[in-house]
Amino acid sequence: MVTASPATASVPSPPATHPRGLYTLFFTEMWERLSYYGMRALLVLFMVDSVRGGMGLTDKVATSIYGLYTAAVYLAALPGGWVADRLLGAQKAVWYGGIIIAAGHFTLAIPRQEAFYLGLVLVVAGTGLLKPNVSAMVGELYPEGGARRDAGFSIYYMGINMGAFIGPFVCGTLGEKYNWHYGFGAAGVGMVLGLIQYRLTKKHLGEAGLHPGNAHSLSRAQKSALFCSVAAFVMVVTLSVAGVIRFDPVAVARQTTSVLVSVAVLFFGFIFFFGGLDPDEKRKVGVIVILCAAGALFWAGFEQAGSSFNLFAERYTLRTVGFVIPTSWFQSIGPIFVISLAPVMGGVWVRLARRNLDPSIPMKFGLGLILLGFGFLVLAGAAVFVARGQKVWPTWLVTTYLLHTFGELCVSPVGLSSVTKLAPRRLVGQMMGAWFLATSLGNLIAGRLAGEFKTDELGQMPMQFLQMVILPVSVGMVLIALAKPIRKMMVGVR
Repeated sequence: MVTASPATASVPSPPATHPRGLYTLFFTEMWERLSYYGMRALLVLFMVDSVRGGMGLTDKVATSIYGLYTAAVYLAALPGGWVADRLLGAQKAVWYGGIIIAAGHFTLAIPRQEAFYLGLVLVVAGTGLLKPNVSAMVGELYPEGGARRDAGFSIYYMGINMGAFIGPFVCGTLGEKYNWHYGFGAAGVGMVLGLIQYRLTKKHLGEAGLHPGNAHSLSRAQKSALFCSVAAFVMVVTLSVAGVIRFDPVAVARQTTSVLVSVAVLFFGFIFFFGGLDPDEKRKVGVIVILCAAGALFWAGFEQAGSSFNLFAERYTLRTVGFVIPTSWFQSIGPIFVISLAPVMGGVWVRLARRNLDPSIPMKFGLGLILLGFGFLVLAGAAVFVARGQKVWPTWLVTTYLLHTFGELCVSPVGLSSVTKLAPRRLVGQMMGAWFLATSLGNLIAGRLAGEFKTDELGQMPMQFLQMVILPVSVGMVLIALAKPIRKMMVGVR
């Protein structure tokens, strides 16, 4: 937080109200998240359905595709940020990204298998352009930084969760009650509405994101590499959609996991040995490695929400209360908990900080992982009844979502902030990329784990959920036990 010293007391303080551009970005992100989470709530259900016009895939194949898709969304943020910084500027990147996302959802609305895969690729590419650059522009609206900037981001994140809350209701109802493709089409309409309001109110953004952050033009070699990369990507997508190249999603997910882990090891190894780090910087980067590993583990469990939890809600949960609750509605539970509990958790951290009792970063991560494990413990209890052939009350899932939301509030807001604080100034962008890589890896592993639940082996379900309790709780306890030495490695960063 920036405070005024006597030497700067005459500088005008920043305005008390938020810039109008914040609300342009608030609603752009709200509509984009509505489309993303609305479609995501239907994705696995559509792929495993074999009765109402779905794809009739096995759970293992469907959840592998889901994991690859959600992992790709986070990975795409890296080239998306580069395109904005070097070529388009954030404002244009968001506009074109939204158009591509809408095209992707409308392509998904076409009832053909080729259109399904092409639609997913378009949504990934568009999200990569839009998502990181909306966030970047929010920061640019507050050049003075400080508490006002933090409050602006809090408002912005509320828009994210409002979209995530509304999307499954709108898209889920249309998709499950009428036709899957109506739900996908509704997601496209949501993105179009977001684009319309963005276009009409973009003037309020002023200079934020108007020009590329790096004014230097690309060299001939960079232009050639960019052209070849885009051409190769388009060729692979075209040949895949045409059926010339065929992929085994389960094998691709397995191999991609190995690739992402290898990239992370090589990246951090290079930074440690050839990055020119001094001893303090090495210790701080070591903490980033620990946080990225813990973050990947957390997201591997948390992102069961759209896969195994979705299938659990559909197959093993009592959903009749005068009418049949659409399965996808359960996807709105997490966002509404975030909206309700985020201010509470924020207040708790502030009160603890005033008493010098605010938990350290590793303690918050450890607590988040333990809460994640407790959520799976609840479902392990529900699975005992499922294994006997019974359906369970929705309260089991709701309790799990509640615990996982508390865990998310310990990990997610802390993760990005911690990486930016710990990273050497010259490596902040690369370390943010490493955090996105860890998040992508966690999403990919989540899809693979979800495929291990088998409908013909329900007796194994309680033990499978118990296995998902042991690792996060154990790692969480280790992080809490080692909190003091890890804090020393952080060299004064809180």
